[in-house]
Formats: sequence, structure tokens, C-alpha cells
Amino acid sequence: MALYKVPKYQPMEEAGLSNNKQYMREANVSVANNHSNDYKPTKTSGIKIRGTGAATKGLMARGPMA
Repeated sequence: MALYKVPKYQPMEEAGLSNNKQYMREANVSVANNHSNDYKPTKTSGIKIRGTGAATKGLMARGPMA
């Protein structure tokens, strides 16, 4: 009969308490599909444009032209 090693109990960290952003910054490997820094907030303003006629989407233009 084979003798198997008995696993040792090691307490785990409670889920959700680790700081993922700090871990990502300190990681020395390339981690795909994760962003360590916050994204810029969504742009909600725009520039008023002319000549829209019967515009159904409003008069404010948003994007790289603003």
C-alpha cells in the first residue's frame, strides 16, 4: 500500500482584500487584458456645430475634433 503525504493547512487571504492595482504595477511580467492604471473619465462635453438641419442626435459634436 502506498503512503501519501498529508497536505498541510495554510490559511488563505480573505477574498477581495488584496490591492490588485498595486500588484499589477509591481508585477514583473506582461499580463494580457489587464490595465494597471485607471482610464480617463468619459468625455461628456463637446463642441457646438452648425448646419445639422433636422438633426436627431443633437447639436454637440464629440470626438477628436473637439
